[in-house]
Amino acid sequence: MPLFAWALVFLVASVAIQAILVKPQPGQQATALEDFDFPQADEGTPQAVFFGDCWTEGWMVLWYGNYRTRKIQSKGKK
Repeated sequence: MPLFAWALVFLVASVAIQAILVKPQPGQQATALEDFDFPQADEGTPQAVFFGDCWTEGWMVLWYGNYRTRKIQSKGKK
């Protein structure tokens, strides 16, 4: 048997073994906005504005957004 034929046999055998041994992954839930824990400022807290790189001890998140809530569609197997 030529070398190419052996390579083809081993390729088909490895793909078959991999398909048999792989475990199906469980369905995953989409991350909701409530799952994030951003430190936010209380009303009346002074807000500092930094330009460039700066370290601060009392950091907070003033804004976050543009998180999509659209369902992810996949063309793979179901």
